[in-house]
Amino acid sequence: MKAQLGGDEGKHKFVLKTPKGTRDYSPKQMAIREKVFNAIITCFKRHGAEVIDTPVFELKETLTGKYGEDSKLIYDLKDQGGELLSLRYDLTVPFARYLAMNKITNIKRYHIAKVYRRDNPAMTRGRYREFYQCDFDIAGQFDPMIPDAECLKIVHEILSDLQLGDFLVKVNDRRILDGMFAVCGVSDSKFRTICSSVDKLDKMPWEEVRSEMVGEKGLSPEAADHIGEYVQLRGEHRRYDGLVGMFDPKGRKVPCVGVSIGIERIFSILEQRLEASEEKIRTTETQVLVASAQKKLLEERLKLISELWDAGIKAEVLYKKNPKLLNQLQYCEDTGIPLVAIVGEQELKDGVVKLRVVATREEVNVRRENLVEEIRMRTSQP
Repeated sequence: MKAQLGGDEGKHKFVLKTPKGTRDYSPKQMAIREKVFNAIITCFKRHGAEVIDTPVFELKETLTGKYGEDSKLIYDLKDQGGELLSLRYDLTVPFARYLAMNKITNIKRYHIAKVYRRDNPAMTRGRYREFYQCDFDIAGQFDPMIPDAECLKIVHEILSDLQLGDFLVKVNDRRILDGMFAVCGVSDSKFRTICSSVDKLDKMPWEEVRSEMVGEKGLSPEAADHIGEYVQLRGEHRRYDGLVGMFDPKGRKVPCVGVSIGIERIFSILEQRLEASEEKIRTTETQVLVASAQKKLLEERLKLISELWDAGIKAEVLYKKNPKLLNQLQYCEDTGIPLVAIVGEQELKDGVVKLRVVATREEVNVRRENLVEEIRMRTSQP
């Protein structure tokens, strides 16, 4: 789709599109996303987590040097007011900065927000340049492995709740990697760069990773083959006890353990599944449409819908003075609204409202004062 800047012919034309590695979310996609977020947040809260938020950009120096080779994927912002800034790359470093800055040594928190990476996107597989991370972390001095076990339980609960099918949970610890590299003869100077290659094993086959380590990074073929005997596909390295200390002037360490849910990939799986099933998904939560059976009842419709809104009922009305009843019923069919509250001249005289169930076409007269209770009863989840 092309749009033209300015009114004159021959002026610069541009294509309307989202930037590379980003996307818009339609109401249908947002409904899926909201369902996923609700499941994740419910789980995090069930485990007693508090929620925090941090700025979408950080001081550049906060992020510099924390990601090794991946630092080249950080989005730097132009200097707008004396501070060099960068968009956050993940939620872990801002969390560590938050703990050190506020001298917090004990917290269980979750944080759901967008992060930014100048990566080569693979959007069909749920990899973007702008994407959400859902992080749960436990920071503090505790007896070994108890918080770690809870993090694993959380991953299991969330993936089970979302009914994604069979899944495999892989556990890693930075110390395992340290020991593995030491055994394989990786020098300290090459540690970070080889780490970066190993991290690509969830995206690239071992052969490609090996050739990068040997060809580009100068690791000996023997050391690379030795690593090949140990490594399996792995997720993110999240035993990051030393990270908070990097920000603390006194170098105080706060042990941390956490999980990060790859939300975009979950969206991709659920979207593809919905497309395949052709299941109709509702994009609103409207419980009832306030409709009229005759003309000149706009004021009465608005009076009734105000009563419903004030009672917390999710309700809509068509934006026409005199809509046809058939059109009002059709709107409910199209959008999945389950009930229609019909006001007519006779109903107004009798002090009732005709409540129609869209799916069965059943109609009952309900006293106006009982309408809210009736709607709640009929739309409450079992």
